Amino acid sequence: MEKARAHIFISGRVQGVFFRAYTERAAQERAIKGWVMNTHDGRVEAVLEGEKEKVEDMIRWCHQGSPHSRVKEVSVDWEEYSGEFKDFSVRYSY
Repeated sequence: MEKARAHIFISGRVQGVFFRAYTERAAQERAIKGWVMNTHDGRVEAVLEGEKEKVEDMIRWCHQGSPHSRVKEVSVDWEEYSGEFKDFSVRYSY
């Protein structure tokens, strides 16, 4: 299986709507490793690593997000897979 790494930013109503918690659960269900956190400008940032098709599925999930979120935009930067993560976690600050 081809491995992939995506660094994404999600814009819209994505803070205060449990977006990070739902993202963590969705990533774990797909065996995605990496992290998710709120940014100071109101977006959510995440790094996703895993099998390419599962990372792509996770990005599709991010376009919908948590039940109370309203996603306006998901920007994706594909990066070189590193394998540096042991699990998926919620980060709380830079």
